[in-house]
Amino acid sequence: MKNSTLLPILGATLNSLLGPRVLVYVSCALSIWGDRMWHFALSVFLIELYGRNLLLTAVFGLVVAGSVLLFGVLIGDWIDRKPRNKVAHASLFLQNSSVTTCCIVLMLVFSYKNEIEGVWQGWLTVACYVAVIILADLASLASTALAITIQRDWIVVMTGDNRSQLAGMNATIRRMDQIINIFAPLSVGQVMTWASNVIGCGFILGWNLVSLLVEFLFLSKVYQLVPQLAAKPRRCTGDNFLKRQLELISSQGEIHSCPTTDEFANMSKTLEGPEDQPSPLEAQQDMTSRFPLGLRQIQRLVRTCCDGWKTYCGQTVFLAGLGLAFLYTTVLGFDCITTGYAYTQGIGGSLLSLLMAISAFSGLVGTILFTRLRRSYGLVHTGLISSCLHIGCLLLCVFSVFAPGSPFDLVHVSAFERNINQPILPGRSAIHWTNNTVLMDGAQESNQPESYVSIILLFSGVILARIGLWSFDLTVTQLLQENIADSERGTVNGVQCSMNYLMDLIHFILVILAPAPQQFGLLVFISIIFVIMGHTMYFVYARRYRSQNPRTQKTPKRDREAFLI
Repeated sequence: MKNSTLLPILGATLNSLLGPRVLVYVSCALSIWGDRMWHFALSVFLIELYGRNLLLTAVFGLVVAGSVLLFGVLIGDWIDRKPRNKVAHASLFLQNSSVTTCCIVLMLVFSYKNEIEGVWQGWLTVACYVAVIILADLASLASTALAITIQRDWIVVMTGDNRSQLAGMNATIRRMDQIINIFAPLSVGQVMTWASNVIGCGFILGWNLVSLLVEFLFLSKVYQLVPQLAAKPRRCTGDNFLKRQLELISSQGEIHSCPTTDEFANMSKTLEGPEDQPSPLEAQQDMTSRFPLGLRQIQRLVRTCCDGWKTYCGQTVFLAGLGLAFLYTTVLGFDCITTGYAYTQGIGGSLLSLLMAISAFSGLVGTILFTRLRRSYGLVHTGLISSCLHIGCLLLCVFSVFAPGSPFDLVHVSAFERNINQPILPGRSAIHWTNNTVLMDGAQESNQPESYVSIILLFSGVILARIGLWSFDLTVTQLLQENIADSERGTVNGVQCSMNYLMDLIHFILVILAPAPQQFGLLVFISIIFVIMGHTMYFVYARRYRSQNPRTQKTPKRDREAFLI
C-alpha cells in the first residue's frame, strides 16, 4: 500500500525535476558558471603571457567589444533565420570548442614557453597570442548568441502568454548569475593559486567538455518537450516598396504569417501593375548581379546590418532599450575602474572582495523587488519606480565628490601628467589579485586619505543603486521580450548587445582621457549625466505608452497588470 502511494509521488517529483524550466535553469547555470570562470582566468592568463602587464588584456577587450559591435546584428539575423535547435547547438558547440582549443594552446605555451620563444625569432609566440585572442573572441561571440537564443527567445516561447512566469524565469536566471559571479571566479582562482596555470587551464577544459555534453542533452530535451519551439515564423523578405505595401494591406486585414514565395510573387505582380515593367526588387538584383561575388557578399552583409538597425529603431520599445544601453556609460559599478580607484584611496583587497559580495546580495534584492513591483504595479510602472530608485541612490556618489577625503581637483592635475621615475608597465612583483580586479603595489599605492567619508558615500551609493539597476534591467529585458515579433527577436537583441558594448566603450575612453584619481569626480558627473539621460528616455517611452493605453489609468489595481505587462 505504501509503495502504491509512494510511486506516484516519486513520478511527479521526477517529472518536475526533468521539466523544461528546470532543464533550462540547469543549462543556463552551467553556461554562466563556465563563462565566469573563463573570463576571470583569461584575464590572469593574458597578463602572465605578456610579462605581467595589461597590454594583451586591453587588446582582448578591444577585440571583443569591436566584434560585438560589428557582428551583433549579423548574429541576430542568423538567429532569426535558422531553426532554434540548430542555433542553440551551433552556438553551444562553437563556444565550448573555442574555449577548449584555447585552453590547449595556453597549456602548451605555459609548459614550453622558453622553447616557443626561440622559434622563428619569437614570432611563434606572437602567433600564439593571436590564436588565443581569436579563439577567446569566437567563444565570446558564441556566448552572446547562446544567451540571446535561450534567455531572450526560448523562455519567451516556453512561457507563452503567461507573463508572470516569464518575469519569474528572468528573475531566477538573473539571481543565478549574481550568485555564480561570486563563487565561479573563486573556484578557478583557488585552483590556479594552489596548483598552477596549466592545471587551471586543464580544470576549465574539463569543465567545458562536461558542460558541453550536459547542456546539449538538456537543450535537446527541452526542444522535444516544448513543441512550440519548432514552430518558428519566417521573416518576410522583399524590397522596401513591397514591404510598405504589405504593411498597408496588413492594416486593413491582419496578416498572421509571412506569405509564401508564390503568394509574394502574386502580390508583387498585383502591386506593380503592367507585367512588362520590372519590379524594384528585380531591378536591384539585375544591378547587383553585375558585381563580383565578393563585393555582392559584402553588400549583402552591409544591407543586413542596415536593415537590422532600422528594425531596432522601428520598435515600440526602442527608447527603453536605448535608455538601458546608456546606463553602460558609467564608472559607478564594480568593474576594474571603480575598484582600482578605491584601492588608491586606501581600501584593501579583502575589503573590496567583501564589498563585491555585498553588491551581489544587493543585486539579488533587486530581482526580488522586480517581481513584487511588477505584480503590484505592472511592468511599465516598475521601470519608473526602479529608475527613481537608481538615480536617488547614485546621488550619494555625487555627494561623495565633495565630501571630506575626496581627492577631486581639476586645477592641479593634468590628464597627461605622470612621474618620470614611475615605470610605464608594472614589474613582475608589483601585481596581486582580487576577485575581479588587478591591484598594483609599490609605486601604484597612494597615501591614506584624510577621511573615509567620501569613499564610504561612493560605495554606499554604488551598492544601493544596484537594487534599482537590476530591477530596471529586468524590466527593459521583459519589455523587449514581450513587444518584439518572434521573427525579429534575434536581430533586435543583437543590435541591443551592440549598443551596450558601444556605450561601454565610451566609458573606457573617458577613463583614458581622465585617468588620475583627482579626476574621478569628473567621471562621476559624466556617469550621472548618462544615467539620467538613459532613464529620461525610459520616461518618454512610459509617457507614450500611457497615452496609447489610456485604460491603464482607470483600471483597478488588481486588474491593472493585464494591461501594464
